[in-house]
Amino acid sequence: MMNNYFATCKLGLESLVSGELKKLGIEVSAVHDARVDFRGDFLDMYTALLNLRTAERVLMNIASFRAVSFEELYEGVRAIKWSEYLKKDSFIHVNGKSAKSTLFSVSDCQSIAKKAIVDSLFDSYGVKVLPESGRRIIIEIGILRDEVTVALDCCGAGLSRRGYRTYNVPAPISETLGAAIVMLSGYTAQRPFIDPMCGSGTMPIEAALYATDTPVGLNRAFAADDWHFADKRAFELARERSIAGIKRIPLDIIGSDIDARSIDLCKKHAQKAGVMLTWRVASALELRDGRSGGVLCCNPPYGERLMEKKEAEKLYREMRGVFSKLNGWSINIITSHPDFERIYGARADKRRKLSNGGMPCTLFRFYPNYKKRDE
Repeated sequence: MMNNYFATCKLGLESLVSGELKKLGIEVSAVHDARVDFRGDFLDMYTALLNLRTAERVLMNIASFRAVSFEELYEGVRAIKWSEYLKKDSFIHVNGKSAKSTLFSVSDCQSIAKKAIVDSLFDSYGVKVLPESGRRIIIEIGILRDEVTVALDCCGAGLSRRGYRTYNVPAPISETLGAAIVMLSGYTAQRPFIDPMCGSGTMPIEAALYATDTPVGLNRAFAADDWHFADKRAFELARERSIAGIKRIPLDIIGSDIDARSIDLCKKHAQKAGVMLTWRVASALELRDGRSGGVLCCNPPYGERLMEKKEAEKLYREMRGVFSKLNGWSINIITSHPDFERIYGARADKRRKLSNGGMPCTLFRFYPNYKKRDE
């Protein structure tokens, strides 16, 4: 049975999500801002849930229509054959969001949609009461420019919740963004990888999972697990195929941080993720590596959460002096500082607008030998 799905993502990562889906053999039907549409059966859905590294959520699109009044919203939602997706005792959880639309009150839209769903089920099952004592089904009502999308949330917790990061340090980078930075950096398993400000270990761990083709969703549950209408055999097959694709190869990945407590957490997270990496307590300014052809990724303090602005700017200047001595390494730095390149002292070869925890950021990419080009 073929269905329509869409994967949501942070702005700027649409091409990565689309590329991931195509690599998995899944048909991409359209790419929008912060969203990639695709078609597939339940095997494709579970494959996407288990393997997508840079998407935030996967949802099954069950209806779309235009609504500029609550009456139109009610009728559009009620017209869906909800008995195909919900049992008499299903616990109905309705999420909502609205942007640039006539119907802007999210709470009212949620209430109207819930009433329409319940009324539809009353008719289908010939009852007057729904106990909602069964398994939860998450329904999302999204309205953009008066176009309503009704979807079932396949995930539950967002896809960034891999299950390995149970302890946190201040201002951690999300797993999905960490994976995106690793992928954008051009990292491959054949190259050394270093994160000299690794915090809770997200980027080194995501680099290891990416290099070995390890499915990032293996150690967690999904909302679709509770769908009575989904093919559970498809889920098992997706798991078997995903596990079979894992590469058992040696990796040269180092995570270091000046905070010993952070490194202790990194070791615990890596163990939960099932990856063996090298962890060091060290300042980024002590970094030395005589090898050539490596990849460095880091998420330094922005001067907004962890350090004062002047301290952060001093660190940026000192980072340039250290990183420029790495022979043949690509340097990838994400920050929200608007004048980062000027303070760092070099122009990036590539820039990518991203978002970290809702904060607009830029990923600056410096290719090897940038020191000679700028001096």
